[in-house]
Amino acid sequence: MSHKRIFITGASGCIGHYIVESLIQNTQHELYLLVRNPKKLKVDYKARSGVNILSANLREIENFSALLQEINVAILAATAWGNLQEVFDINVVKTVRLIKLLNPEVCENIIYFSTASILDRNHNLLRKAREIGSDYIRSKYDCMYQLSRLDNLLPLTCLFPTLVLGGDAEKPYSHLSSGLPEITKYIGFIRWLKTDGSFHFIHAEDIARVVTYLVENPPQSKKIQKLILGNPQITVNQIIEELCVYLRKRIYFRFNLSPWLIEAIIVIFKIEIGAWDRFCLEYRHFTYQNPVNPATFELPTYCPTIADVLITRGIGMGAKAI
Repeated sequence: MSHKRIFITGASGCIGHYIVESLIQNTQHELYLLVRNPKKLKVDYKARSGVNILSANLREIENFSALLQEINVAILAATAWGNLQEVFDINVVKTVRLIKLLNPEVCENIIYFSTASILDRNHNLLRKAREIGSDYIRSKYDCMYQLSRLDNLLPLTCLFPTLVLGGDAEKPYSHLSSGLPEITKYIGFIRWLKTDGSFHFIHAEDIARVVTYLVENPPQSKKIQKLILGNPQITVNQIIEELCVYLRKRIYFRFNLSPWLIEAIIVIFKIEIGAWDRFCLEYRHFTYQNPVNPATFELPTYCPTIADVLITRGIGMGAKAI
């Protein structure tokens, strides 16, 4: 196993924490972590030598031009939210700039994090994402569009996470995991509902296992590789049923939450809903072909089921069935 220099952005985020921890514990590679605020990095980066903290904003990436010429693997997980200018500057302009600063003679793999939301079911760019997506969604679309048109591209592995779970006392929670306790509070009401929809989910620990595998097994082609990160698809109704089994809530019968009923609820309660959110409600099936998870590479999967999701989030089994 050759010694590699790995440059990582977004290390202080949920997914970033898991990736850095995995690379520290399972490899001896030299790590360079670009973090805007090192205080947010809760991983024990002093556990071994060879872990370097670069305290800077991605907007200052040109300051690391010399270092980037010596990088073997770049893991680009940094993402900006909120301010429109910062979102596009970080998620598009500076990300593309970083990639262009890498040395084609030295860099063997760029692992770039996008989002599955910008792809259709055939893994092509989803036009609606560009037209009506949030600033974050549109920035991810724009970056992917630009990367697909770069000349003399280095080996590029684009990862498209589906719904991401993860977080604990030592790592920040993903948006979905942070809301899980609230969802389980309403299971007594939710169990009466059923609706048409499906999706994939994946835990950040499983993402880290995939990334660590990709670090050790770089692509043999310069053709862009697209990997959808997720466990096999699951329906909304299956989710509700598995939640009820885990939380010991009986299901007697269920009301169908049909599109017209959802629309009526939106109108009656005067719920403000944006164009992208409305599209997601109508699209319903955010599913993809051949999703990738650790099992794809014959590795153990950390969190393959809904029960695992709740256990890893620290949500207990509850009282007897009622």
